[in-house]
Amino acid sequence: MGNFLERILGHAYAPGTISNITDVLMEDIRSWQERPLQKRYAVLYLDGIYLKLRRDDVANEVVYVVIGVTEDGYREIFGFYVGGQESSLGWEEVLSDIYRHGCEEVLLGIFDGLPGLEEAMKAIYPKADVQRCVVHKVRNTLNKVRQKDRSAISEDVKAIYQSKSSEEAEKQLGAFCENWQKKYPKITKSWREDFNVLTTFLNYPSSIRLIISTTNIIESTNKEFKNRLKTLRKSRGKGDLYGFRCMQH
Repeated sequence: MGNFLERILGHAYAPGTISNITDVLMEDIRSWQERPLQKRYAVLYLDGIYLKLRRDDVANEVVYVVIGVTEDGYREIFGFYVGGQESSLGWEEVLSDIYRHGCEEVLLGIFDGLPGLEEAMKAIYPKADVQRCVVHKVRNTLNKVRQKDRSAISEDVKAIYQSKSSEEAEKQLGAFCENWQKKYPKITKSWREDFNVLTTFLNYPSSIRLIISTTNIIESTNKEFKNRLKTLRKSRGKGDLYGFRCMQH
């Protein structure tokens, strides 16, 4: 812990001083973790990032990160939840904790394509709309097609998510499937199955569609998170994660 604090504060301290600083930091962290949340949030962004964390040994573990956006547009990091491998069950536990801290209503949840995540969201917030990240879907699609087809397929799927309405997007989906279902049946089937959750954003005002169609907002936060941890050299368990939170003050 002494090395950790020295890297953050830029100064070496005596053991007794380190103990006092640690107590103050941990109390601040506990208060932040247990703070009450607002009852209603317009948007929840969900994303998991993998970091090398040291407990008994060093291993890659997921850090579940949630950002809430209030109805007046204020962004708030809800917390960092550490735990093994990313899973829909893990996300359901995270969302349950968020609900327990007061967030009872969510208008829209935005996340990537982790299997079961939509169901986890609906289990805690059954009335919430859900939006799959369009960027992730397009990237995964292009990674599965031949190089010579990528440009044409990219244009066809762009026509879907750049549509002005759900009706127009559905027509563009039909054209995409007609063009490619013989060559890439699994891909066109996947787009048909995911169409509704990929185009939820089209039911919202055009002025906010771009920022609610992807997880870019939370991914940029996570990138900063990882960069700051790199300055601390090696992560050493949850302490480094909460140390990052202290640096946010």
